[in-house]
Amino acid sequence: MYAARHGRNGTTAPSAAETLAQELIDAAQAWVDDDPDHETRVELGTALAKAKQGDAAAVADLADRFSGLLEFGTAGLRGALGAGPNRMNRSVVIRAAAGLTAYLKATAPEPFVVIGYDARRNSDVFARDTAAVVVGAGGRAAVLPHTLPTPVLAFAIRHLGADAGVMVTASHNPPQDNGYKVYLGDGSQIVPPADVEIGRKIARIAAVADVPLADDGWETLGDDVLAAYLEATAAVVAPESPRDLSVVHTALHGVGSDTLLRVFDLAGFPAPTPVESQQHPDADFPTVSFPNPEEPGAIDAALDLARSTHPDLVLANDPDADRCAVAVPDGGEWHMLRGDEVGALLGSHVLERGVDDDAVFACSIVSSRLLAAMASAAGIRHEETLTGFKWIARVEGLRYGYEEALGYCVDPGHVRDKDGVSACLLMAELAATLKAQGRTLTDRLDELAVAHGVHATDAFSVRVADLSLIGTVMARLRENPPQAIAGLSVARADDLALGSDRLPPTDGLRYYLEDNSRVIVRPSGTEPKLKVYLEVIEPVADAAALAESKAAAAARLARVREAMGALTTL
Repeated sequence: MYAARHGRNGTTAPSAAETLAQELIDAAQAWVDDDPDHETRVELGTALAKAKQGDAAAVADLADRFSGLLEFGTAGLRGALGAGPNRMNRSVVIRAAAGLTAYLKATAPEPFVVIGYDARRNSDVFARDTAAVVVGAGGRAAVLPHTLPTPVLAFAIRHLGADAGVMVTASHNPPQDNGYKVYLGDGSQIVPPADVEIGRKIARIAAVADVPLADDGWETLGDDVLAAYLEATAAVVAPESPRDLSVVHTALHGVGSDTLLRVFDLAGFPAPTPVESQQHPDADFPTVSFPNPEEPGAIDAALDLARSTHPDLVLANDPDADRCAVAVPDGGEWHMLRGDEVGALLGSHVLERGVDDDAVFACSIVSSRLLAAMASAAGIRHEETLTGFKWIARVEGLRYGYEEALGYCVDPGHVRDKDGVSACLLMAELAATLKAQGRTLTDRLDELAVAHGVHATDAFSVRVADLSLIGTVMARLRENPPQAIAGLSVARADDLALGSDRLPPTDGLRYYLEDNSRVIVRPSGTEPKLKVYLEVIEPVADAAALAESKAAAAARLARVREAMGALTTL
């Protein structure tokens, strides 16, 4: 016992825990010495000093901060702000920018990168660091003139002929997060193998001190790029379509309000009434617990304003304005439409206005199959993709695409990404057109159900503090696949990790039940949660039978949800 714990000279040999703690202390000290930011140096230095004194909580904190470099993937980077490699900070961003620039230089010796940023904490700092890295490496960088929506950056890449684009945003994540979204020169987000190759370049950077940073030399763009985006976006609506519509809009403390108001004005629509408490950017998001319009309560302020002002429509954007949410009056109350309902409405409007015979509609595999039914009836091609607009926007010949998480691409010729501003405008045109005919968005949804069946969808998430729990659930479902769900036999089970001739491999499981219901289980790509997507399809004999079919679909959906809740319990 003594020999195992003591050296030959009688000194105590360090335990495994002590060795690990010392390794963390050494790594933290090296990081502090290399960190270019005073604030995060102080933050990490404080934790380091406590760890050196044997504080167990401080050692655990270091273990989390140094569990690995924040992973660079097809969503770029996203994580909590703070010091250390497993956080969003200047050191991590400089490494990411250097890796991206090195990747671009393989094909463009003097790469041109356009950079945008939202109003989250340090977004402007990270944008400036990115520009300094690009210029320091011999490239050209252009930064958007001020905080702007993500779709403006996606537009600017192609408009300016850039080799790549970077948007500093964490979209709808909590206030403590920030992120780093990367686009290539075609204007769409990176997909494999580009993400892996950029990640390898990042991993080769031993220290931030090794990365040349320019003091100046990048271009700060004027408002002409924004003006070009506004003009292109305003043109998504027909000049002769009705404009009589009243709208309440919330930006959820993000950067979308000014851009949306200017687009509506340019397109000739009355100015939406803003939710003043949420109209201006605020990195603390003080009036919402979670700045995602999908989350319960997020658009309550907009609905409250609608109850007192009685508009025709409520529109909401997420903080970087690449998503669009819609609420409609319903028997004296207001309710938010599901993403699939908005996706079907916009798709039907695009079809109604007319498309070329070679047009292609697309949606993600977790979105409703209603869009595919509509496209088939119209005689045009429909494609299914993996989740994320990095895949949807790449569909060749795309005319319209959407995903159920409130993302819509209605103008792929200008923005190859989801765009909440253009989606809001096109939805306003549809609502105004229906209003002029004495109809509503709800009426249109009912018409689609009669024509193609009730496509009832639902989704729920299982949030975790420990990411390994998600892998545990996925492994359990793979090892013991369900033979029946809600009393219905599983007619077909797909392990999406195996890929197919139509889809690249991804971590997910898909089940088709004997009644053609569909269930998909997958880990979230941006948040610590497991997501479950459900859909049932109920035939409708005629308009008179619609209410009965809706009730039957709702009952079936509830049974499937209950069953999947039990199967995904942690």
